[in-house]
Amino acid sequence: MGKLSRDKPMVLGIDPGLSGAIAAYDGAGLRVQDVPTLKASSRGREVDWPALADTVKGMCMWDVPSHVFIERVGAMPGQGVSSMFKFGFVAGGLRGLIAAYERPVTYVTPVAWKRALGVQKGKDASRARASELIPSGAHYWQRVKDDGRAEAALIALYGWRQLFGAQHEAGEAA
Repeated sequence: MGKLSRDKPMVLGIDPGLSGAIAAYDGAGLRVQDVPTLKASSRGREVDWPALADTVKGMCMWDVPSHVFIERVGAMPGQGVSSMFKFGFVAGGLRGLIAAYERPVTYVTPVAWKRALGVQKGKDASRARASELIPSGAHYWQRVKDDGRAEAALIALYGWRQLFGAQHEAGEAA
């Protein structure tokens, strides 16, 4: 996929959580980065907040206007209290980082963006659909565990289409 252009508006898509990602999309170029994490001693992984702040800063400090679309998340049935707390902590931290850069934000439910982009149900559905809609970005989500990358890219694509329409995409399937 082409490089991102500083001459065009850019949309960020964020799939929050420890296995989430942040994607920047400008209608032609795509950049995806995982939410950076550290191995905490006995508590498993946790967010590397300085690295996350650098990632967000690098993606938000463009000279062009940008908009951020963040997946609106909530508690999921069967998820433990501890894991839900960790998830909420990461989602809240991401919201705070974006707010610090004063970018406009839209929160979108998984149902809304998946329906709009035709993402089917199933474990690998987001990766498969992202490969169809953004084929030149498929190298970002080759592994099963890269579904957060695919979802961040799809959220960014959804945001782009909401703001600018599919007709303003260059070099990708509409």
